[in-house]
Amino acid sequence: MMPSLATLLGQRVLVVGDVMLDRYWFGSVERISPEAPVPVVRVGREEERPGGAANVALNVVALGARAHLLAPVGDDQPGRNLAALLAAAQVESTLIPGAGCPTTVKLRVIGHQQQLLRMDFEAKPSADHRGALLHQGPSLFAAAGAVILSDYAKGALQDVVHFVTMGRDLGVPVLVDPKGRDYERYRGATLLTPNQAEFQAVAGPWQEEDEFREMGQRLRRHLELQGLLVTRGEGGMTLFTEAGIYHHAAQAREVFDVTGAGDTVIATLAVALAAAWPLDLAVDLANRAAGIVVGKLGAAAASRQELQDSLSGPA
Repeated sequence: MMPSLATLLGQRVLVVGDVMLDRYWFGSVERISPEAPVPVVRVGREEERPGGAANVALNVVALGARAHLLAPVGDDQPGRNLAALLAAAQVESTLIPGAGCPTTVKLRVIGHQQQLLRMDFEAKPSADHRGALLHQGPSLFAAAGAVILSDYAKGALQDVVHFVTMGRDLGVPVLVDPKGRDYERYRGATLLTPNQAEFQAVAGPWQEEDEFREMGQRLRRHLELQGLLVTRGEGGMTLFTEAGIYHHAAQAREVFDVTGAGDTVIATLAVALAAAWPLDLAVDLANRAAGIVVGKLGAAAASRQELQDSLSGPA
């Protein structure tokens, strides 16, 4: 039986990782430029949203839990804008500014609801950033009921091995949204949540479901994980544990947009584990949350009320 969602309220989750400011320019396209064969966008509206690990923190707060975000940013206006957006969303944050490393910004130009161009502004965090993250870590880890390491390969988690060990030593569940092909550095984490493409890049291809299951268990044991959760889009999600393998089918939706669904999944899992839910029930809840957000357009969050409503209906 699934525990009450009231147990999620007030749980403390620490999110450590790569943050970014998602900037959108919306406009209309009425002509092609005479300078080059490209559309001219007449920008009519601008919008900024927290992205990366910051979006994970927003998902934690949407469930009624408390999120604290630890991340490097630049000593610049995008970093200050990001801090203001997080404060407005009631996310506690320790954003470490660095003068020589600008805040990552992803600028998307949208014309008639279609993305025409994306420009990325980014740089690796500095050595000062790295030292400050390690210095801030112990007290924040000790106060957390669960920790999310949100890796977008921007450099915030260069010391991910140290963070995993810190959580393990303190007995705090550490959940990792991985990036790249070097999963050795996540060894010993509580739970790893790759999507199917990320898992295949590390474990290799398979033909049959039985082969996939064997590969998943092999990787979980090799990395000394309590759980490995492979999210499979429309194919649902599969959890590998010492006790067995559990598959959760995706919920059917009129709209299927997976943007930000991984952030929702790991945020929901962390809040549930902070509330001492069993891992298989936490995954069931995360699957429901994913079903809610893929039914929305763009990056979104599942609220506790939406989850409550989903529990009243079919699984």
